[in-house]
Amino acid sequence: MKEEITWSDHVDHLKRALAGGGVFLVVLDKNGRVNPMTIGWGEVGIIWSRPVFTVLVRRSRYTYDCLLTADSFTVNVPSTGQLKEELLFCGTKSGRDLDKAAACGLTLIAAREVSSPIIEECALHYECLILARKQLKAGDFASTEVLEQYYDTADYHMIVMGEILTAYADEDLLRIK
Repeated sequence: MKEEITWSDHVDHLKRALAGGGVFLVVLDKNGRVNPMTIGWGEVGIIWSRPVFTVLVRRSRYTYDCLLTADSFTVNVPSTGQLKEELLFCGTKSGRDLDKAAACGLTLIAAREVSSPIIEECALHYECLILARKQLKAGDFASTEVLEQYYDTADYHMIVMGEILTAYADEDLLRIK
């Protein structure tokens, strides 16, 4: 059973997952098809007096197009060491070409407050309503080191900020302090 938590609960679990194999970002495309993508960068905090989950997605990704038309996204965090193959698959295959959730055998269920679904097999979920999108460009970077290290092909990220409307976790994760 999944129980509602405060958005800031279990952020350490989220950070470990992002630094490890990643987490699933799930968004609907303009036709209502579900697209899960693995992300390794993300941030939670307070912006505009709201809890916000910020994700970055490159222009070359199918998820980028999805986020341009979507009203929401979910972030789904597996239990430590779980869903490694599925994370790898969703991070290397495109939703333009196939149904990644079906190919991985992931169970999609309706989210509680947003249109994008969640992945049932994950232990921690954030439901986010998109507040803002910002496309990065070369002139935005004060650090030439970051620009050269991460953008040698000029495939700049779009920053997407989503208000965390609700967060919840499996009972097993709730027992971990």
